[in-house]
Amino acid sequence: MTTSFNAPGPASEPGPASEPGPARPGRKLGPIAATVGSSHRAWLEPTRDHYLASGRTLSDLSTSIPLAKSKLSELLRGVGHYPRWEVIHRLAAELHIPSWPLYRLWRQAALDAGKSREWVHRSSDGAIALATESRAPLEHGALRSIVEDGYRRYAEVFLHGEVLDAVVEDTFAILWLTFYDALASPDIRRYAWNILRATVHAKADHRDQRPVLGDAAFDTVALRAQTCPEGQAAQMAESLELFTAISKLPPAQLDVTVLRRVCGFPHAKISDLLGIPLAAVRSDERHAKRFLDDTIELPPQTGGPTP
Repeated sequence: MTTSFNAPGPASEPGPASEPGPARPGRKLGPIAATVGSSHRAWLEPTRDHYLASGRTLSDLSTSIPLAKSKLSELLRGVGHYPRWEVIHRLAAELHIPSWPLYRLWRQAALDAGKSREWVHRSSDGAIALATESRAPLEHGALRSIVEDGYRRYAEVFLHGEVLDAVVEDTFAILWLTFYDALASPDIRRYAWNILRATVHAKADHRDQRPVLGDAAFDTVALRAQTCPEGQAAQMAESLELFTAISKLPPAQLDVTVLRRVCGFPHAKISDLLGIPLAAVRSDERHAKRFLDDTIELPPQTGGPTP
């Protein structure tokens, strides 16, 4: 499961990288290969956006980066061998891409592609120190401080362990790479949530092309309210049935239902996390409840916060 996000402009010239660059001679860059996975695509798409917005040509870049024009084309389409960081770092410098979030996403994609940690270390070749000097925009840090806990709570419904930690970090790395587009979007919170949602669902287990919520049964609001083993067992069965039904909801209704019924957030908090009006949250909840009522015998919401 993949999604597309536009990348930011150069740090010295804030602005969305989606703005068209000058016309360039030569053959048009081909699309990203269909075989490219979601973690590889997470850094490749913003990198391509920077290239397309720069107005530079592959021939021009090949004079500064130790790759032939054909190999640069393959790199930007996700074709061939997974690239070493030293090459990506040089490309980032030429295209004014913040290197630390790019390195974070490149490393995760390398591990997902089966590269060893030793290979990752060797291919970095000392460039990591330069990458870590990058600093996120102040607005990025401010937004992260507000939404990170909610993002983690949502991700915990679908993921656990190292994958959970990686997905949350990757979300903020992608947001950093595309931050000027986020600022130019109608609502930065909605833009950021779309990144989180796509990143979480790309890593979640799926059944019938729908994300599996089963692990969340161990920490629901309703289950925590049960004190005896018999009550917990009964609530567990109800929760598993409920989560199967929730997974069939449309995306917006699924998000609101997970945040409301599983995470226990009030309506106002959900509105802030999703970047949508309070009325839209309540409307999605009503439609979701109607579907769930028609699908299963819905247990009452217990112990959660008031709206």
